[in-house]
Parts: sequence; C-alpha cells; structure tokens
Amino acid sequence: MVLLYPALAILIGFALLIWSADKFVLGASNTARSFSISPLIVGVVIVGLGTSAPEMLVSAMAAAEGNTGLSIGNAIGSNITNIGLMLGITALFYPLKIHSKLLKREMPVLLAIILFSYYILWDQHLSFVDGAILLAMMFAMLAFTVWEAKSHGEDNLPQEILDELPEEISKGEALKWLVIGIIVLIASSRILVWGAVEVAEYYHVSDLIIGLTIVAIGTSLPELAATMAAARKKEYDLAVGNIIGSNIFNILGVMALPGLIHPDSFDAAVLTRDYPVMIGLLIALMIFSIAWRKGKTGILGRFEGALLLTGYISYMVWLFIDMNNTVI
Repeated sequence: MVLLYPALAILIGFALLIWSADKFVLGASNTARSFSISPLIVGVVIVGLGTSAPEMLVSAMAAAEGNTGLSIGNAIGSNITNIGLMLGITALFYPLKIHSKLLKREMPVLLAIILFSYYILWDQHLSFVDGAILLAMMFAMLAFTVWEAKSHGEDNLPQEILDELPEEISKGEALKWLVIGIIVLIASSRILVWGAVEVAEYYHVSDLIIGLTIVAIGTSLPELAATMAAARKKEYDLAVGNIIGSNIFNILGVMALPGLIHPDSFDAAVLTRDYPVMIGLLIALMIFSIAWRKGKTGILGRFEGALLLTGYISYMVWLFIDMNNTVI
C-alpha cells in the first residue's frame, strides 16, 4: 500500500504526458501556421520539440526540486531507450531501409554532440555555463537542420516531415490546445517526478537509476508511437529520423535544463557506465545504416533490431546488478 499512490502517480503522469504532448504539438503547429511560418520549420522545430517535451518538462521539474540525477538520467536513459528499445522493437516488426543523405549526416553530428557533452561533463559537475552552452548549441542545431532540409530538394526526408504535420484546425482551437497542452504537460511532469522520487526513496536507489529506467522508458513512449507509425507507412527515413532528432534534443535541450535550473555534481557512473553504452548503441546504429555494397541502401533489419534490443536488455541487467550492489 505504501507504493500505491507513487505507482498511480507514475502511471497517470505518463498517460497525461503522452496525451498533452500530442495536444501541444497540435496547438503549437497550427498556431505557427496561422502566422505563416514555413511548414518545414513547423515540422522540424515545433513537432521535433513536441516529441521531446515530456523529457524536457520532467527534467525541468526534477531539477527544480533538486533531483539533478533524475534529470541527467532521463536525458541519457531516453537516448539509450530510443535506440536500443524503440528502434530495436520497430525493426523487429518493420525492417527499416535508410536512404536519406540528411539522416546519414545527422548520425555523426549526434555522435559529435554526445562526445562534446561528455567532455564538458568530465569534471562530474553540470554547471550553469555547461547548460547555457548546450542550450545555445540546440538553437544553432535547429537552425542548421532547417537550412539543411531546405537545401536538399531530392532527399525524401523533408517531404516525409511535411506529410506528418498534424491536421489543420482553426486559430482559436489551436490556441486552446496549445494552452491546455502546456498546462497538462507541466502538471503531469510534476506528478510523475513525485512518484518517481517516492519509489527511489522507498527502494533506496538513486534518482539517477530511476531516471535511466522507469522515467526514460515512459517519456520515450511518444517516440515509439511516432516511429512505429512512420515505419508502418514505409516512411523509413522519418522513423529513424524521429529517433535521431529526439536524441539530439535530449543531449542539448534536456541535459541543459538541470545545469540552468539547479547546477550540481552527479554520479561518476554516468561517465563510466551510461555514456559508453549510449555511444556504443549509436555507433552500432551508424554501422547498420551504412550501405556496404554500392547501389544498396542501409538496412536496419530484424537481425540488427534484435542486436540493438539485446544491447538494451544487457544494459538493464547491468543497472539491476549495480542497483543491488548499491543497496547491499
């Protein structure tokens, strides 16, 4: 009975987060359209931010309450979950053929961003300056992504982004859903963080572990839904692009928030355990995405998906062992 309310808070928080993120994207994208903003900018920036809104709000709420470990765990755990669990599961059902040149360029960019963030976090302290640098890089990356998408007319990815824009609604309806989406996002994030912290305290585990596991999986559910939907429509580049874009937002946006809101030190395991796993899964994805024979496309098939999923499950086992050792 002790964990009943925290468990309910986590479940309700996740459900409301997913629902409100969808409504936020619907309202924000249509509000932007009413001001004649380019549909491609709406697709890349607003929809991209919308799918990462759960991670960003949860990270901000956790940091505001002094749970920096949960914030950092959410950012890194979401990246590991996105590639290992979400892409792994999607590839098992829908083998993904990767054609987009833009996408193949974004993967090395994501790797460079991860390595840079690893460098600035080497001192085991996420400072205000670190957060400001990451956030500035996020806005620069958004601008670059929009410019690159506009500059490559032959690539399929920009058109797939446009095809996935939410349905058009009136300006009044758009503003209504924008406001409701933001309010419910904030409230549900607060509920979720409370439940997660209560569970961590009950089991005497760090908020970092909770962020890497329960919270990361829950806040990554919108990416799973978007990726599976795109793969079902055979929009394979968009399916993978959703994950890569979300991971970039997580490192530059989600990771920046605890530094800006509550600068603090963090567990060394972030650098020795979690970052290497995140880097390893991304490198595996990059290798799978390469067309090794001329005239062929990169394929993330069922075998490759199974490997990614196996890597994710192995990481969860590693966390479980570390958690037990810490408790003992």
